[in-house]
Amino acid sequence: MEKIVLIGAGSQNFGLGIISDIFKSKSLEGCEIFLHDIDKTTLANTKIISNDYKEKLGVNIDIKASTSRKEALEGATFCIISIEVGKRFDLWDQDWKIPLQYGIRQVYGENGGPGGLFHSLRQIPPIIEICEDINLICPDAVVFNFSNPMQRICHAVTTKFPDLKFIGLCHEIKSMNRQLPDLMETEMQNIEYRAAGLNHLSILLEARYKNTGKDGYPIIKQNFDAYFSDLVNKHDAKPSKPGAERGVFRKLFKTYGYLPITTDSHLGEYIQWAYSVADHDAILDFYDNYKEKCLAFYDNKTSYDHYFDLKNLDTHERVVPIIEGILSDSAYEEPAINIPNNGYIEFLPKDIVVEVPGIISKSGISGISFKNYPAAFGSLLNSQSGVIQLTTDAVLNASKHSAYAALLADPVVNDSYQAEKLLNNMLETQGKFLYYLK
Repeated sequence: MEKIVLIGAGSQNFGLGIISDIFKSKSLEGCEIFLHDIDKTTLANTKIISNDYKEKLGVNIDIKASTSRKEALEGATFCIISIEVGKRFDLWDQDWKIPLQYGIRQVYGENGGPGGLFHSLRQIPPIIEICEDINLICPDAVVFNFSNPMQRICHAVTTKFPDLKFIGLCHEIKSMNRQLPDLMETEMQNIEYRAAGLNHLSILLEARYKNTGKDGYPIIKQNFDAYFSDLVNKHDAKPSKPGAERGVFRKLFKTYGYLPITTDSHLGEYIQWAYSVADHDAILDFYDNYKEKCLAFYDNKTSYDHYFDLKNLDTHERVVPIIEGILSDSAYEEPAINIPNNGYIEFLPKDIVVEVPGIISKSGISGISFKNYPAAFGSLLNSQSGVIQLTTDAVLNASKHSAYAALLADPVVNDSYQAEKLLNNMLETQGKFLYYLK
């Protein structure tokens, strides 16, 4: 019997979304879902709601819960991590806005730039502790990470635990399912594609028609302006299309000739010139709406009711299809996984965690190699390598100096004196979480 442990099960969207995906899986019928969170209240909410739907839908799955991580991990075959340290939005506001006061023009402050550094310095230590327990209690378990900042968390964990079966997953790749049918004027079932890069800094490398084998990029380029022309801000977006945040997105497409996988709030965090072209109005709209939705998640049953429509077999996240692929040894190609490079993108360091398509089988998860990755766009990826490596060093060696060096290596940072003042400010403001840096 498979035992699937959800670590951070009380978090908005994540816990119930994954549980509903498991409910839909024939392969996982009879499995055990073990919910774990350090927040007793949200953990209890998730368990109550899950059991209610389990009874209503007649699902043959055992659901347990505990605030004890060691109890949760005993006998685990799959572990899924999605945690957030502290009061998420209060700290996110600090990550985003305090660097701006020091003249550092960062776009969003969640995953890249100075905000991404401070977010990483809070998130990575507890995830390292979680993985230490997994390594001791259930070392053969496959571990999936949904926590951000994805790039830096995955690098730190795979550096500390190189033998752990650790994979990062992000749902941004789903944007291709929304965009490509219109851009290529065909059904999604007739499209095959591959994308690669770093998490949140990835591009569509190949798009082809299955029935003819023809390259889809000529028609994507032909239809690009018409398709995205009305996406000025979220209020102008057509309901059938993804919303706004297309300033950095457009500039990247026009300059490098490849369709980015995500939008300004993510792309812009890694690029020094992004602030000047980003769609800031749409980013603020998205953030405000996302914050409101998350904070009110348990207030309204309709927030999560749609997850448990078992007639809709679409999954909330890709982790359950991957688990099914491992169990069935299917060797199918998953569009996006985050794993150490090992030559998949040849000019990036082998330890940097890249986002590439992967082959899913019982023997493990391996990436697809791209020998002719576009060098011009690759230079943007390479600008993050040192930042990621120095962030890992800052955490694993409790080094304030490495944290400062990570700031100076970041292309978004343009003033060493202000960066030092910023670091000291954040160490004081978030000292409860960054106390270990010396």
